Amino acid sequence: MSKLKQFFDIKFLKFILVGILNTAIGEGIVLLFTQPIGWKNYDWGPGAAAFVGTVVGSIVSYFLNKYFTFKNKEKGWKPAVRFTLNIAVCLLIRMGVATGVSALSKAMSWTLFGMDVNTFAGYLSWAVGACVFVACNYIGQRFFAFREKAEE
Repeated sequence: MSKLKQFFDIKFLKFILVGILNTAIGEGIVLLFTQPIGWKNYDWGPGAAAFVGTVVGSIVSYFLNKYFTFKNKEKGWKPAVRFTLNIAVCLLIRMGVATGVSALSKAMSWTLFGMDVNTFAGYLSWAVGACVFVACNYIGQRFFAFREKAEE
């Protein structure tokens, strides 16, 4: 049980808080670019807005998790490369899990709250994928991107 408490310590709470903040910032940028700025009126607009929001949210996540959550003092470009690699791997895992959950949900004809099977599969696969992404991302950032150096 002590290993579990070590894993879900203050760093985990900080990680979740940073995630809420960087998601709010990233999604806020998407809304800003699609609504007042008007990118929604162009074919490329929503995708470009999502890209900009994701990049800005990821930059916020990098700096807050590096310095606030994990208090990583490593200098240079290596933590940024590990962070980027971690995000990429987590996104691929999320996509794979979401695709599998969607296919299973449709094959089993799962539904809830009067939704049609395809709509429910979309929501379920998004939610499960998001949870898997958060879990993988926390593990990857804590033990790979911003891992603590052993005392020498």
